[in-house]
Amino acid sequence: MKFTIAVLPGDGIGPEITQQSVKVLKAIAERFEHEFKFEEALVGAAAMDLFETPLPDSTLKICKNSDAVLFGAIGDPKYDNDPSAKVRPEQGLLKLRKELGLFANIRPVKAYDKLINKSPLKAENIQGANMVIFRELTGGIYFGEKSTSEDGKSASDLCTYSVEEIERIAHLAFQAAQKRSKKLTLVDKANVLETSRLWRKTVTSLAKKYEDVTLDFLFIDNAAMQMILNPKQFDVILTENMFGDILSDEASVIGGSIGLLESASIGNKYSMFEPIHGSYPQAKGKGIANPVASILSAAMMLDHFGLTEEAKLVRNAVEISIQLNVCTKDINNDNHYSTEKVGDFLESVISDIDDLPINDENLNLGQMTII
Repeated sequence: MKFTIAVLPGDGIGPEITQQSVKVLKAIAERFEHEFKFEEALVGAAAMDLFETPLPDSTLKICKNSDAVLFGAIGDPKYDNDPSAKVRPEQGLLKLRKELGLFANIRPVKAYDKLINKSPLKAENIQGANMVIFRELTGGIYFGEKSTSEDGKSASDLCTYSVEEIERIAHLAFQAAQKRSKKLTLVDKANVLETSRLWRKTVTSLAKKYEDVTLDFLFIDNAAMQMILNPKQFDVILTENMFGDILSDEASVIGGSIGLLESASIGNKYSMFEPIHGSYPQAKGKGIANPVASILSAAMMLDHFGLTEEAKLVRNAVEISIQLNVCTKDINNDNHYSTEKVGDFLESVISDIDDLPINDENLNLGQMTII
């Protein structure tokens, strides 16, 4: 099959991790005789340095002419540390989501048995945790009207949602729950916020069409606590933009590293796949960034293309790397591998997986890993 993939490496560690994802996708293409065409474009601070805008028209055009977007990371300290900056790299990502109509952000979270001890949470609380968070992505306070008073002493951000915005992502969440454990938890703040009351009313009404799914509710503050105390209770979580942003980052501690969490952003026409972590500028060029979240995001892309066997192969390769401790410093502090070496390992497993098992002696020597 033929697919055109827009590659937006972005800032910080974005180019390093995205390079490994492209490497893995090329290995998949070769093994399964697909044709993947990669079109690279600038976004974020990298684009601002050349075009004075975080999302050039040329980048947006490449994205709209592609079958999917592979996104790296965005953000740079020279803008983060300047509160007076009116244009910021992150605005490029927000505009991209809006322009492509990417209203649903899907973030799987799981506890890997091998990495239970890497989490700061109690092993008995997180072992077996496996959930997916559906975060509304193009509405809410991030996209609402913003204002600052003339004297600079007050500011406001408006949070607005419509029934249509809520229903379209709620349908996706219910459908996902039907394929999993048939439980959906709506996270809101309906005891305080009018928008949350609209969410609860709309989702409750919609639940009548999904009678096989159990719907329950948690306020965001309680949900944040429950994510730490008992994450195994969750199957599918549905929530609004800002709550989903915060909750999914909190959930990253379950897996032991935010460098393991992938995501998909889906719209009616376009789709984008990216790790949930940021640009991590302190690690730029050091070869310590974990590429797995980006690579698992590429696996979600393969699923989106209908290439389920290929996506499964990528996930199996990641499981093997974790079992053998072929991991970057965030997971394997004592005997870690570089960003590139982890990518090389996953590429070799995908290319030669029929020839397993792994040769541990060669693995320890950092040589060819497949017998």
